Amino acid sequence: MKKNSFYLGILCLLFAQNTVKAQEKNSIEQLNEVVVTATKFAIRKEQVGKLVYQISPEEINNFKGQTIVDVLNTIAGIEINGTNSAAGKNKSMYVRGGRNRQVLVLIDGVPVSDPSGVTTTYDLRLLTLSQVESIEVMKGASSTLYGSGAATAVINIKLKKSSKKSISVNYQVSLGTNNSEDNSDINLNDANQNIALTGTVNKFNYLASFNATNTNGLSEASDKDSSVKFESDKFTATNSFIRFGYEFSHKLNVQLFSNFDKNKYDYDAGAFADSDINNGENEQLRFGVSSNFIYAKGSLALVASYNKIDRTFDSFNSWTNTVDGYKYKGVTYDVDLVNNYKLSDQIQFITGINYQQQKNNTNTPYGNISDAIAKYDIVDPYVSVVYNTSFGFNITAGTRLNNHSEYGNHWVYNINPSYNFSDNFRIISSYSTAFIAPSAYQLFSQYGNVDLEPEENNTVEAGFVFSQDKQFEINSVFFYREEDNAIILPDYVTYVNSEETLNAKGVETEVQIDILKDFTFRLGHTYTHKSSDLDYIPKNKFTALLETNSIKNTYLSLLFKNISKRTYFDQWGTGSTINLDAYNLVDFNANHTLIKDKLTVFVNVTNIFNEDYVETIGYTTKGRNFKVGLDFTF
Repeated sequence: MKKNSFYLGILCLLFAQNTVKAQEKNSIEQLNEVVVTATKFAIRKEQVGKLVYQISPEEINNFKGQTIVDVLNTIAGIEINGTNSAAGKNKSMYVRGGRNRQVLVLIDGVPVSDPSGVTTTYDLRLLTLSQVESIEVMKGASSTLYGSGAATAVINIKLKKSSKKSISVNYQVSLGTNNSEDNSDINLNDANQNIALTGTVNKFNYLASFNATNTNGLSEASDKDSSVKFESDKFTATNSFIRFGYEFSHKLNVQLFSNFDKNKYDYDAGAFADSDINNGENEQLRFGVSSNFIYAKGSLALVASYNKIDRTFDSFNSWTNTVDGYKYKGVTYDVDLVNNYKLSDQIQFITGINYQQQKNNTNTPYGNISDAIAKYDIVDPYVSVVYNTSFGFNITAGTRLNNHSEYGNHWVYNINPSYNFSDNFRIISSYSTAFIAPSAYQLFSQYGNVDLEPEENNTVEAGFVFSQDKQFEINSVFFYREEDNAIILPDYVTYVNSEETLNAKGVETEVQIDILKDFTFRLGHTYTHKSSDLDYIPKNKFTALLETNSIKNTYLSLLFKNISKRTYFDQWGTGSTINLDAYNLVDFNANHTLIKDKLTVFVNVTNIFNEDYVETIGYTTKGRNFKVGLDFTF
């Protein structure tokens, strides 16, 4: 079945050139495109020493019916374990051989995390794609601009902007199946609705959006050798987002924003183990203010936010034959003031100061953490200089001083030179350091150690970007990353910093070809070699995407993914290294505009050939599934 699926997938890609095009142009750089994440202010891509991957509003529109995790998992260099599992399964993001906590997530430029967790990792299931305007991904160490956590990548998720009309209403609804490979029933167990009210009246703009998701029909855990069928695990989510803005003048604007997100889920007792008792609930409350002031030589931006995450779950305890309850609350205050001063047409200074306070309140059967003790303050001044010459040489250099109330001061820095030989060819390079602050749990829990040092990362990357008449484009980047002071719990008594230096290296390559008018083909490959196998990172990941809008009012795309063989060290189970087979997935996506700017119908088919494979040992993976939806705008 696996070989047949592979050959059929390749044949589909070859023959589909007459009918289909790729879901992403996001990773390929085009001259004069503007990015924000690289400097916190708008700058042309060709003036940056790193690749910034963009998923535009148009491309987000083509991903209707999918999730943020689905979209990110198509980008070269990003692997999200759990994407093809049950909705309630944890999603683990691996970038450049790193772990979840080494990726920093931003919402409209504001860092988000979960201080109540062991590693403070942010749960992307608390956001919905229907409320997203665009996404930027910058890989490599970026702590100079963004502080703790920005060790392997920064993902900046930009929420939707207000409509230019005085009032506009958008309603999206979809229904689909949610089956494993051995189940082909047509049960509509995946339902989603989103409604948004938005508009602009004179200098005032507003947006209010609400989303509801209900998913069932799939068990989180899987054991095909069991004679008892595992029960399905339900996942429900609601997401609300409100923003009000006022433009005092073309130089000054202010916005107030708020999110309230909640999900509930069933989960099983672990790998290969079913449970009809275990369940959990996550809540996020986030609000704040942002403003931007433009003056003669630059601009000044301020963002202040409050973020509270409450997590609770009940877990059956087989030793006591009772249900244990767990409660976690994490609170983050964040203020970032940053100034962009343009000294000349070639030189600009970016200076800023960031303040954060994080708290953790935990109540479990195995110990409690009080937020009166488990809290820390961070004050970080930072500066970057951007120098762009008229003869093609560009360089960005910066440094940041992290002042942490528990582990003291810590410096990070970066230097990113690049050179444009022509409009068609440029080389890029960077050397960046990053750090990951110990979490409140690692500092103050019963296993805590207030003498912990931050985890440190050093990353080197070099590559090139080449394009030819916008018909052919290629970018390729080599990276090498070292990690010191990894925080571990070797004796199950106290957290310590590891004396071992971990490393990861690899190459990320993408090619885009406009093969015919209105047809584009993109091929991506990521090679990753790491010094340890405690995760599910494949050594090789191939993506091939083909898309077209050659049919009037219609968008079609076909996506092929090949995940190579993986090795996984099962430290909590067998204590041995497990070999996992390679697998191939082919997905189809289409949307057709029935009434221009008013009504669109969309269809998704995932895992077309119903591939049987293992994504995570002991857990279910999705088989062939269908989804159909409508998008109305009034």
